[in-house]
Amino acid sequence: MTEPESVFGQIKNNRGFRRFLLRGLQKVSLEVGWLCLAHNLLKKAAMTEKRKKDKAG
Repeated sequence: MTEPESVFGQIKNNRGFRRFLLRGLQKVSLEVGWLCLAHNLLKKAAMTEKRKKDKAG
């Protein structure tokens, strides 16, 4: 089981997200989707980089 609160905390603290730029439920949903996508891509890139370093080292 995972805790979703940690992801929101990381997005707020590490990524500097404080407020939505758009208004309306559809637009906010889209913005949250982009934030989650960016978070997951950065996480994947960090894991890939770590594996490269582990193989090389």
